[in-house]
Amino acid sequence: MSDVAELNAAEAGVLIQGHGSDAWIAEIGELMKLAGPLIVTQLAQMAIMTTDVLMLGHIGKTALAGAALGNTMFFFGWLIGTGPGAAVSPMIAHILGATPNNRAGVRAVTRMGLWSVLIMSVPLIVLMFFTRPILVALGQSAELADAAARFVVPLSFGLPFTLGFQVLRNYSTALSKPNASLVVMLFSIGFNALGDYALIFGHFGFPRWGLTGSGTASACSLAFSFFAMLVVIRMTPKLRRYRVFRRFHRPDWGKLVELYRLGMPIGMTMIFEAMLFNSATLIMGTFGTATVAAHQISLNVPSITFMVPLGVAMAATVRVGLAAGAGDREAVRRAGWSAIAIATSFMVLCALLIWNFPQQIAEFYFGADLKANADAIALTVVFLHVAAAFQIVDGMQVSAALSLRGLKDARAPMWIAGASYWLCGAPVGLWLAFGEHLKGLGVWIGLAFGLTVAAGLLTTRFWYLSRDA
Repeated sequence: MSDVAELNAAEAGVLIQGHGSDAWIAEIGELMKLAGPLIVTQLAQMAIMTTDVLMLGHIGKTALAGAALGNTMFFFGWLIGTGPGAAVSPMIAHILGATPNNRAGVRAVTRMGLWSVLIMSVPLIVLMFFTRPILVALGQSAELADAAARFVVPLSFGLPFTLGFQVLRNYSTALSKPNASLVVMLFSIGFNALGDYALIFGHFGFPRWGLTGSGTASACSLAFSFFAMLVVIRMTPKLRRYRVFRRFHRPDWGKLVELYRLGMPIGMTMIFEAMLFNSATLIMGTFGTATVAAHQISLNVPSITFMVPLGVAMAATVRVGLAAGAGDREAVRRAGWSAIAIATSFMVLCALLIWNFPQQIAEFYFGADLKANADAIALTVVFLHVAAAFQIVDGMQVSAALSLRGLKDARAPMWIAGASYWLCGAPVGLWLAFGEHLKGLGVWIGLAFGLTVAAGLLTTRFWYLSRDA
C-alpha cells in the first residue's frame, strides 16, 4: 500500500496524508493546482496596473508621477479595508478542514466579509477626497499633489467594489475554485484597457481627460470585476450552492468579530510593508519628478514578478489551513515549506533577468520618447539593480507570511513586519538617502534590507510553529 493516503474533502480539495517523498510530490501537485490560476489572476491584475502605467507614461513623467502618488493614497485605503476580507480564506479553510460540508459556517464567514466592506468603505472614500492637502502637508509639490488628486478622486469610487471582489475571490479560492476570479480578471484587462484608451486620450467619442480619465476607467474596471464575479459565482454550481447572499441582512456577530480579530492584524501586516514602499514614493517626490517616475517603473517590474510567489503563497494559506483544521501537523509543514521553496526558486530566476536587462526594461516603459526621459531612465536602471537583489527574499517572506496566515497566526507576523520594515528598513533607507546623500538609491537599499530581515524572521516563525511538539 502506498505511503500517501488521500482524504477527500468534498468541498475544499484533497488533504495529503502520509510520509516520504511521495507525500511531498503529491502536496506540491495539489499546491500548484490551486496556485496556477491564482498566479495568472495576480498577473492579470498587474496587467491592468501596467496598462495604466504604460499609457500614462506616454503622456509624460508628470502624469506618471501623479498617478504614482495617487495610487499611494488609494492603496493605503485599500489596505485598511481589506484586512477582514483577507481573513475569509483561512477561516473557511479551517472550517472545511474540520467539517468538510459545513455550508452554514462558510456562508456566514463570506456574508460577514461583505458586511465588513460596507462598514469600511464610506470613511475611506471620504479620506481620499483630501488627497491634495494631505500630500502637500507631506512635502509634495503643488503640481504633483494636484495631479494625484485628479487621478485618485474618481478612482476612490471603485474602492467598495475591489474590496467586495477580494471577499468573493477568497471565498472561491478557499473552495478550490480559483478559476472563478481568473475568468473575471481576464475580461477586466480588456475592459480597463479600452477605458484607459478612451478616457485618457479621448478616443471613441469620449473626452480627453488624461489623469482623471485613467482614474475613472480604473474605478469602472473595479466595479466591472465585482459584478462579473457575482455572475461567475452564480454560474458555478459548487459556489452557487452555498447561497452566500441568503438572509444577507442577518448578522453573525461571532464570525464578524473573528474576521476583525484575525483580519485587522493581517491588514496591519500588509500596511507595514506596503506603506514602507508607498512612503518611499513620497520620499522620492522630494528628489524630483524624474526620481518618482523611475521609482514607479522600478516598483512595477518587481511587482509583476512578485505575483507568482504571491499566488503560490495564497494557495499555501488554503493548504496550510486545511491541514491545520484537520489537526495534521506534518501536512502543515509539507504545505508551507513546499510553498516557500517554490516561491524562492522562481524569484532566483527573476533576479537574474532583471539584473541583466535593466536598460531594456526602462526604455520599454518610456516608449519612443527616450531623450526627453533620459534622466528617469538612468535612475530606473540603478533602482532595478537593487530590485533584482531583493527578489529572492521577497518571495521567501510572502510565502512564509501567508503560510502563517493559514495557521491563523496573525499577531506575531504583524509585529515582525513592523519591526523589519520600520525599525530596520526605513531607518537604513533614510540614513543612506539623506545622511550618505545617496538619495533614491539609499531608499531602495533600505527597502531591500527590510525585506531581508522580514524573510529571515517569518521563515523562522513558521519553522517554530510547524515543528513537532
